[in-house]
Amino acid sequence: MPDSPSGERVPLRPERAPIRLTRRGRAVLVLIAAAVTLAALWLDGGTGAFAGGRADHHGRSGHVRTAVVEPGDTLWRIATDCDPGADPRVTVQRIIDLNGMGGDPTVQPGQRLVLPG
Repeated sequence: MPDSPSGERVPLRPERAPIRLTRRGRAVLVLIAAAVTLAALWLDGGTGAFAGGRADHHGRSGHVRTAVVEPGDTLWRIATDCDPGADPRVTVQRIIDLNGMGGDPTVQPGQRLVLPG
């Protein structure tokens, strides 16, 4: 450090004060960071990330399994035939949900049922 004419040591570069942000400045920085993050997620998400996107319309096999109810058939029997290794109670509920049978889960001969995949 060189000496000044008065004999004091003077730094070559004056020291800078640290940057201080006001409350409004911090809020603006947080909003900008949030906007950039949301824009990146939106651009990266694609159509499959949204409800009803293209990914929702394709099943595992691409075709729908159905069964025609025969005389004497029950939902329990259809469920055990459909997925022998699964709990029939769960499969019966899935059949009811897939076919909109919530109010009356009885089946009639000749009725076509959509089966879970």
